[in-house]
Amino acid sequence: MAPDNASRPARVADVHELALAMPYVTVEHAGDNPVYQVGRKSFIFFRNPRPDAVDERTGERYRDVIVFWVESEADKQALVRDESTPFFTTAHFDGHLSVLLRASRIGEISRQELAELVQDAWLSRASARRGAAWLAEHRPS
Repeated sequence: MAPDNASRPARVADVHELALAMPYVTVEHAGDNPVYQVGRKSFIFFRNPRPDAVDERTGERYRDVIVFWVESEADKQALVRDESTPFFTTAHFDGHLSVLLRASRIGEISRQELAELVQDAWLSRASARRGAAWLAEHRPS
C-alpha cells in the first residue's frame, strides 16, 4: 500500500476491499449486509439497526454499525476507552470480543489503521495454522 494511500482517511469501501484481501475469506449475507468469515467464523459484519445502538439526542437506531472482532478484552477496552477513537460498544456486546464502529465515523481513522483492525479481526478468528502462516508471510519477525 502506497504511503499516501495508507494515511488517507478510511472509507467503507476499504472495509470490503481489505476483508476480501485476507486469505480463505467467504462472504455470507444477513439480509443485505455482508458478513465476512474465515473458516465459517465471522470476523467483520455490518449490523442491522438494533435498539442497543442509538443516537442519544434523537433515539434513532444507528443504521451504519460495523462489528469487528478483536483478540482480547484488553484489546477491546484499549479501543473503546480511548475517547480519541470512534470505536464503541454497548451492553449487548459485554463479554463479546468485538468493537463497534459507525460507518459515518470511519474517516476518523486512517486506511492503515483500518487495515490493521481488519487484519487483527481476521487473525482473532482464523485457525492457528492459517494465522501463523499469514503472520509469517506478512509481519516482520
